[in-house]
Amino acid sequence: MNSDNKTVLIDTDVHNGIKDPRELLPYLNKPWHKQWLGAGTGVGQPFYTPVGVLRRDAIPDEGGPSGSDPVFMVKDHIERYGFDYVILTGQNVLEMSLNPDIDYGNAVVSAYNDYLIDQWLSVDPRYKGAMVINHSDPQYAAREIERIGVHPDIVEVVMCSGSTRLYGHRCFHPIYEAAERIGLPVAIHPGTEGRGIAGAPTPSGYPSRYMEWHNILPTNYMSHINSLVCEGVFEKYPGLKVVAIEGGIAWLPHLMWRMDKNYKALRDTTPWLKKMPSEYIQKHVYLTTQPIEEPSEPEQLGQLIQMCKAEDRIMYSSDYPHWDFDHPKLALSAFPKDIRAKIQGGNAAALYGLHKKANLK
Repeated sequence: MNSDNKTVLIDTDVHNGIKDPRELLPYLNKPWHKQWLGAGTGVGQPFYTPVGVLRRDAIPDEGGPSGSDPVFMVKDHIERYGFDYVILTGQNVLEMSLNPDIDYGNAVVSAYNDYLIDQWLSVDPRYKGAMVINHSDPQYAAREIERIGVHPDIVEVVMCSGSTRLYGHRCFHPIYEAAERIGLPVAIHPGTEGRGIAGAPTPSGYPSRYMEWHNILPTNYMSHINSLVCEGVFEKYPGLKVVAIEGGIAWLPHLMWRMDKNYKALRDTTPWLKKMPSEYIQKHVYLTTQPIEEPSEPEQLGQLIQMCKAEDRIMYSSDYPHWDFDHPKLALSAFPKDIRAKIQGGNAAALYGLHKKANLK
């Protein structure tokens, strides 16, 4: 890895899981053991997918679900593709924000964060962690960021996209204040819309099938980013960075243009904004590649990036070990050559402070 980040390869969305629920017990307060072993997150998936969520070819040699063995993942993912770093974003534990029992949710995410540090980040220096929070209790989430976020291998805060409120709402501001103070980006990850206590995944109700739901994931990001900007979050927390994981990019030019146009006539409704909405997005919002849109005319992807001026804010992600995994070579080949090095790792190295190569001794 060069100091100018021209050759660095970083995967910003790798899903590590828990092989056996009992692995969490040493980190979980005892009153919650029975509930965890019997009910897990308590948040179900309403949609059937014929391909499943986890890749069958990523099952560890020693058994267990795909993504649940830190040693196997080094061989199967990090070393296979030559990653300098991978960001671990968790799996089912992201759902805990949508369990109606907030205290149970707090207990599980805290246990998971300790487990992440102890059982994953200690295995290989190329692992970096995204600590999970329970956004349904923002005050507790802020304290958790203060507790866990100072660990040198924690580089991000991650929360699920399903919510009872849009993320610009002031009830969530303690999360952003803590993240900005500690110096961590806040990532939003999809997959929980319409689950648990979250509202329906669309303004008009529920899709009928997994494909319908998966097709419209970007609409959730449009809603949250619009809210973060219009509620003045980036004006209030000028050092905050937000990462929209797994939402694509094609929706962003439309949103930016529409926000700017409306702001010209309706700015009196958001007097705290001091510049055009698109300017906040260009400074504060990052995107990941998977699942990137694939236009029939490849050059159109480059045009989309130019439209939203996102060449410094798009980061490669594989979504390993999920079914819609993107191979780094194939995914990166879709981007214009002049910005490929930034997307494959340069942008992530700058955001997460991963400028030095991991010491593998």
